Amino acid sequence: MTKKPSYYVTTSARRASVRIGALALLLVCLFLLSFVLGRYEVPLAEVIRILLSRIAPVGRTWTANMEIAVLNVRLPRILLACLVGGCLSAAGASYQSVFQNPMAAPDILGASSGACFGAALAILLRQSRYMTVLFAFAASLFTVALVCLIGKKTRGSPVVGILLAGVMVSSLFSAGTSFIKLVADPSDQLPAITYWLMGSLSGTRMADVKFAVLPMLLGLVPLFLFRWRINILTLGEEEARALGVHTGRLRFAVILCATLVTAASVSVSGMIGWVGLVIPHLCRRLVGNNCRYLLPASLIMGAGFLLLVDNISRNLLATEIPIGILTAFIGAPFFIFLMTRRDMVA
Repeated sequence: MTKKPSYYVTTSARRASVRIGALALLLVCLFLLSFVLGRYEVPLAEVIRILLSRIAPVGRTWTANMEIAVLNVRLPRILLACLVGGCLSAAGASYQSVFQNPMAAPDILGASSGACFGAALAILLRQSRYMTVLFAFAASLFTVALVCLIGKKTRGSPVVGILLAGVMVSSLFSAGTSFIKLVADPSDQLPAITYWLMGSLSGTRMADVKFAVLPMLLGLVPLFLFRWRINILTLGEEEARALGVHTGRLRFAVILCATLVTAASVSVSGMIGWVGLVIPHLCRRLVGNNCRYLLPASLIMGAGFLLLVDNISRNLLATEIPIGILTAFIGAPFFIFLMTRRDMVA
């Protein structure tokens, strides 16, 4: 294989950095614009002044209702949309690189199925909103731990074993969720479970953001620190070991971190699909396969994508559309388009 000239590598890296910077700028613009959108009108200038007032003394020119709308209603939801979208996308990019599978997504190891089971069980037991989030988070982690335990005991390739175990355990917990829906009270529990499974950021509070941000950071920081090592895993087992990388430990660390951010995301937002599958593929077309640039690009674009979809969700109709429905409507056709492109990056 011909080695690429150093100037080519430098130019490619510079181009990827510029594109990541452009994505970050677009995200900031969308972040501010999201405060303006809603049933209660708040001018952009007042939004900026209200936000600045939390960190610096600013003369008050806004009403109490504007402050409530911006800080208590829209800020938690916008922050959570960015966190969930970015984390799901970064987790999807990590899974696709580790398993060398373009169809890998954050729920490939059953994290989402486990979270759904935990949330449904909490609703069946009439637990509070906080306990529902906690049940979903714990069940998600337990599901992936069970998948890794089963996959480790299978014969043959460890990657194939984990993937097959993920399919089976995910199916098992999905059956458990279906059983809970069967025995749930159809007057109140069943609608609550069904709505949670659709995925929504409605009613988000700052407590939800505080609950999710710590495990998200605990998962994202190691992924970003070791993202250059993830590139080595894409070379294959023998090549990675020849370079002195312990593939088993590294793969387990990446799976653990990606699962942590996935569990935190799904536990506070419900089932939101396609973000972790589609966005990494789109980012590969922008910055290439190098995880040094792929992970930051996926994080930023995923945050912007889910924030955009959430804006559509709460403003398109008089009744809010569950965000999981919209991501499927948008993500599935777009992924079909990517699949039909001859130059698609796998």
